[in-house]
Amino acid sequence: MKGKKRLTQDQEFQIMKLVLDKFLWLGFGIMAWGVVRIFQKAVTDGILLLIGGVVLLILFIWLIVKEYEIIK
Repeated sequence: MKGKKRLTQDQEFQIMKLVLDKFLWLGFGIMAWGVVRIFQKAVTDGILLLIGGVVLLILFIWLIVKEYEIIK
């Protein structure tokens, strides 16, 4: 059985960008649907969707901080 293929740092970064981009779209999409639900008078559902979107975006931030060094 062959060993795993090794990725360069740039290849790894490009794959990570693709994955994290999906987290962003999903988080903002959930939050947008929450705003729509609030305007449709389903306030409780809307607020829960907004909170779910925020949790997803916080997970996104945690992944970035964990995976990459932030240079000031």
